[in-house]
Amino acid sequence: MIEVSPVCGRDLAEPLRLLEESLRDGEAVPEDFAEALHRAVDAGEVEVLSARTQGRIVGVAVLAYRLNVSAAGLFASIEDLYVTPQTRRRGVGRALLQAVEERCTSRRISYVEAQVEDEDAAAFYAALGYEEECSVRVLSRSYSMSASSG
Repeated sequence: MIEVSPVCGRDLAEPLRLLEESLRDGEAVPEDFAEALHRAVDAGEVEVLSARTQGRIVGVAVLAYRLNVSAAGLFASIEDLYVTPQTRRRGVGRALLQAVEERCTSRRISYVEAQVEDEDAAAFYAALGYEEECSVRVLSRSYSMSASSG
């Protein structure tokens, strides 16, 4: 059985560690980022959902809530979603997205977006009803962060 629940406070350490191992090659996030994440979770701007089977964490979803002027309401974005390789294709990702839907419904959010980097992830989301938005393009730019610009 897969149990999905929001985590906060000290309980954030384990899901954050899983994300660091998988998405950052084991490199810990900077302490100031970890503190900012805790504050965002405490403020309700971000939710971290963990999926567990037999008491072991096997997946994590990070959901961010933001105001959208054009929609005159909140929308949500799935910032990170990770399932351990050994538990993929066993319903963990589906359970996490079901929890995302429940959280958004309770907040009266009707729009959720997820950006993906590969075809497998796109197929996963599409199988669960997510649609590609052909009219939207994601543009990005990286800025240099010097020690004095903090």
